Amino acid sequence: MITIYKPTKEEWIGLIKRPIITTESLNESISTVLKQVKDKGDVAVENYTSLFDGVQLKNFRVSKQEIEEATTSVSQEIKEAIKIAASNIKKFHQSQIIQEEKVETTEGVNCWRKSVGIEKVGLYIPGGTAPLFSTLLMLTIPAQLAGCKELILCTPCNKQGKVNEVVLYAAQYLGIDTIFKIGGAQAIAAMAYGTETVPQVYKIFGPGNQYVTKAKELVQAEGVAIDMPAGPSEVLVIADEVADADYIAADLLSQAEHGTDSQVVLVTTTRQKISEVTEALEKQLEELPRKDLAIQTLKNSLMIELSTIEECIAFSNAYAPEHLILNIENAEKYIDLVINAGSVFLGAYSCESAGDYASGTNHTLPTNGYAKSYSGVSVDSFVKKITFQKLTKQGLKNIGKTIEVMAEAEELIAHKNAVSIRLKKLSNE
Repeated sequence: MITIYKPTKEEWIGLIKRPIITTESLNESISTVLKQVKDKGDVAVENYTSLFDGVQLKNFRVSKQEIEEATTSVSQEIKEAIKIAASNIKKFHQSQIIQEEKVETTEGVNCWRKSVGIEKVGLYIPGGTAPLFSTLLMLTIPAQLAGCKELILCTPCNKQGKVNEVVLYAAQYLGIDTIFKIGGAQAIAAMAYGTETVPQVYKIFGPGNQYVTKAKELVQAEGVAIDMPAGPSEVLVIADEVADADYIAADLLSQAEHGTDSQVVLVTTTRQKISEVTEALEKQLEELPRKDLAIQTLKNSLMIELSTIEECIAFSNAYAPEHLILNIENAEKYIDLVINAGSVFLGAYSCESAGDYASGTNHTLPTNGYAKSYSGVSVDSFVKKITFQKLTKQGLKNIGKTIEVMAEAEELIAHKNAVSIRLKKLSNE
């Protein structure tokens, strides 16, 4: 890891920049995929799945038999883990459902707001080296609580045309049966535009590689909503002199194993802690199956010494991490100082893996500095907020003059007349 001792605030600007992945012509190539799927539907999806994933698919939809086979092959231990995690996730997200009250803004003028679930939602779950069945829980549960009527799942298959069995079991457990074994940009395009087989959706959720992310970005420009701008996973750990170096190293490596485009950052008030964590990283790396991948990630990652915990948090706010771990004494004392972070983990035992799987909070979070302006996925992500209002006769009389004056000042006379005509008739009654 790159080590920096007591950088100036001017130097922070360079330090908070994420590693840049060279993606020449990515825009052009993904635009081509989107256009082909939009124009040719299933044929294009079939061709790109063969080209990119090396598998010939004549039927994209996962059959009931495949789901049943997955259900019987998944161990009872995993089933129980999914049950517990799902229960915690549901409990936390249920608390986000709030019944809003009617407000009388003026006598006779009542306004209120109603949350309505987005009718058709697309869920993308990556396959590859780490099939993220946990993400399926994180997306499906709030969508169901929000009242979304139709959930479409796309997830890539292997070269034998099989979808990961735990992903299929999780989908079955959650009640999703519209599942398509396609991935990549072609899956995003299929959900965005609809094909002969894949239904069109109104909003697309889920993480993915740079191709999936670019596809989501481009379909959003065409009017299909997405969950948030997303990038590689990241964690920033703030540690004091008493923090356990083994815990810190484990938390850094838990993100480093995601991929070489991820980034992990340690910010500490003591130089000795940097030495301790470096030693712990070397020991733990030797035991990791994804050691080579993690080593590459660490080359782009940082260890920074700053003077105080307050300064460490100020750096974190500038960085705006997806995950922030405060591995410090009396961590809750510093909560109010944190203003930019996707999800925060307080104290020595609040490892980031807890939020990834089973504590209850959502792990679909803003990355790449977007925590400065975006929230993680919640029930609100799956709803539209529709406002309502009802004016009585007296209510219109009470605010009618205000509306007329404002409309006339904007030279929108038809707007004024919509009130004036009503007021005139009311005065003649």
